[in-house]
Amino acid sequence: MAKAIRLSRTGGPEVLELQDVEVGDPGPGEVRLRHSYIAVNFIDVYFRTGVYPLPLPSGLGSDAVGVVEAVGPGVTEVRPGDRVGYLIGPQGAYAERRILPAAVLIPLPAGIDDRTAASLMMKGMTVQYLFRQVFALQGGETILYHAAAGGVGLLACQWARALGVTMIGTVSSDEKAEIARQHGCAHTIVTSREDIAARVRELTGGRGVPVVFDSVGKDTLMASLDSLSPRGSLVSNGTSSGPVIVDSQLLAVKGSLWMTRPAMMHYIQPREHMLAMADELFGHVLAGRIHSEPRQEFALAEAARAHQALQSRSTVGSTVLVP
Repeated sequence: MAKAIRLSRTGGPEVLELQDVEVGDPGPGEVRLRHSYIAVNFIDVYFRTGVYPLPLPSGLGSDAVGVVEAVGPGVTEVRPGDRVGYLIGPQGAYAERRILPAAVLIPLPAGIDDRTAASLMMKGMTVQYLFRQVFALQGGETILYHAAAGGVGLLACQWARALGVTMIGTVSSDEKAEIARQHGCAHTIVTSREDIAARVRELTGGRGVPVVFDSVGKDTLMASLDSLSPRGSLVSNGTSSGPVIVDSQLLAVKGSLWMTRPAMMHYIQPREHMLAMADELFGHVLAGRIHSEPRQEFALAEAARAHQALQSRSTVGSTVLVP
């Protein structure tokens, strides 16, 4: 038996319940993994609240690191004792142990410990596909990135600096602005007292930016569109404030703009590509260009508290659960 967070209905953080679950042995192509750290991501909130439907009852979470305990028949990707992480696969990462397909596992380099890796899997790979695939930054660009002091945002600050990209980041407070700047964000906009689009125009000499990465959604949509240069691209990579609805005519009026709503699953497969993405991410970390550690830790049993903190925007950087 193992402890795991389960939900039988959607709703607030209170629907997350700690239960005993049977884990069993891995079948063909599967492994049994013992978690050391479990990442908490905003997408977990979408699943918990029903924005993204789940068959209930269900586990929660898709992002963790740990050690392989046992492998099933036909598994060649990993062996017992291997340290691995993952960010795709069935929901259920909020658990001490679980069974997973071996094909989703990413081996961890010796130079990156489990605690650091837990803050990198989903969040670091998100920055990789946003900056290197969705809108392939070459260096020299000026970009706008919303929520620059979040778990993904602080990695984006560092990756932008490593690429030679000038990043303008939005934050909710002066404290978060300072943290973002320390991580490589060239300019910060405190949304509680500054006009986002006006400040972007000021910083770019009136030109606007070629791309905006917007994980906030409804509350920042118009500011994002107004910050773009003609034929610029809005990358809508999240909707923490609510869904985004755009009339295509508005894109024409505001400068023949492009808009995309990317999903990780369409950029991370096949497995060879996923491993190459991870190699690029880990290479930056091992070279010292990107540093990451969880800033908030909760016990597995405190998953509801972790969700409350995340939704209240009181967190900075990444949050993890410890089994």
